[in-house]
Amino acid sequence: MKSNTTSNRQQLVRMTQSVVCAVILSIITAATTGCQKPLFNEKVARNQFDTYDTLRQQNQQLLVPDEFGNPQPALRARLAPQN
Repeated sequence: MKSNTTSNRQQLVRMTQSVVCAVILSIITAATTGCQKPLFNEKVARNQFDTYDTLRQQNQQLLVPDEFGNPQPALRARLAPQN
């Protein structure tokens, strides 16, 4: 009877250790990957259409402030027909 209880306790300890290790590993991973620089630079054109518009001085704003001053995507200006 005691050996069965000891075996269950050992399994519980191993499982708890595994969970704690997994949590610590995920925290370390999140902390190290969250401190990287952004993937894309804001000043560099992302596609050929941005380059085309920049060369012809027809740049569209990416963000416009809403009525509360919060930046929102400028979809109307960017999706409107161009001359």
